[in-house]
Amino acid sequence: MAEVTLTKLNKYFDTTHVVKDVDLQIRDKEFMVFVGPSGCGKTTTLRMIAGLEAVSSGDIRIENTVVNQVPPMDRDIAMVFQNYALYPHMSVASNMAFGLKMRKFPRDQIQDRIKRAAAILGIENLLGRKPRQLSGGQRQRVALGRAIVRDPKVFLFDEPLSNLDAKLRVQMRVELKKLHERLAVTSIYVTHDQVEAMTLGDRVVVMRDGVVQQVGEPLELYNRPANRFVAGFIGSPAMNFADVTISDQGGKVVAEATGLKIVLPGELAARARTHMNGAGTRATLGIRPEDIHVAGAADSPDHCLEAEVEVVEQLGSEILLDTRVGQALVVASIDPNVRVRTHDKLKLALNPERLHLFDPETEKAF
Repeated sequence: MAEVTLTKLNKYFDTTHVVKDVDLQIRDKEFMVFVGPSGCGKTTTLRMIAGLEAVSSGDIRIENTVVNQVPPMDRDIAMVFQNYALYPHMSVASNMAFGLKMRKFPRDQIQDRIKRAAAILGIENLLGRKPRQLSGGQRQRVALGRAIVRDPKVFLFDEPLSNLDAKLRVQMRVELKKLHERLAVTSIYVTHDQVEAMTLGDRVVVMRDGVVQQVGEPLELYNRPANRFVAGFIGSPAMNFADVTISDQGGKVVAEATGLKIVLPGELAARARTHMNGAGTRATLGIRPEDIHVAGAADSPDHCLEAEVEVVEQLGSEILLDTRVGQALVVASIDPNVRVRTHDKLKLALNPERLHLFDPETEKAF
């Protein structure tokens, strides 16, 4: 059992508090992804787990053993970096063997592990080459192979795909997912790319300014974000937000702003009522672009907006419309067969069951 547990984990660089009271349990054989903008503390947290950064306070446990003072080489972890850090004068096989030789593994055991890792990664024909003779994707596989031969309790990945081109990143995401299912080893992965986080992670940790904002399965974060930051960070294109006032009008809870008036559906209306403190309670309304479409006859006027198109982005599988609704900017993802041009005025319909409300002060979801 290779569970990793972080308890009240903190990190200071001089007086700068970069990781703040992180409590987290990473399950045995789980693929956990840390995601967030640059400077949020995700890589620093990973480096503390690896032993490359000292812990200011709190505990890190691997298999119920506190490893705060354990040297990196004795933590039984393997780390794959953004920079592949391959020795240029060594062959692929020698790069993969180096760590095992330093630990004085028997020669036959080293060869067996290299062959097994090379077969898993499909790089058997590359073992005699030098790093300069490899493509970016091949170098990434060698870096993975160097970690695999260690046969560690925990894999740590620090943005390993960020140096690859877009097409190769997609390919390597699939390979990493297959690799994890095959090896079944606890893995912790750091990225700033929310698409990587959503596609790779069994669970995802969203961080901001050193604080964990939410932990959950990818669809849980997408469908039930805990706060406005998570709602805006997870999902592409990002969620639309509009400052509104909510009030009870004839038994219906209505969200209003300039050029916008939406009747809230049952469950969301009930949650909104618990936050209402009289007429005109302030709130932030959220709706994802994919939950907006061009209105048709079947759409209720209670959930429609009058919009003017400012930008049309043809993406093939969809059209992104940047529109203005009153004072708010609203992005809609619509069917690619719809014909629309800049400056067109049209009616957009929202999926009422996919609306979100957030407190404008705390940013927490209603």
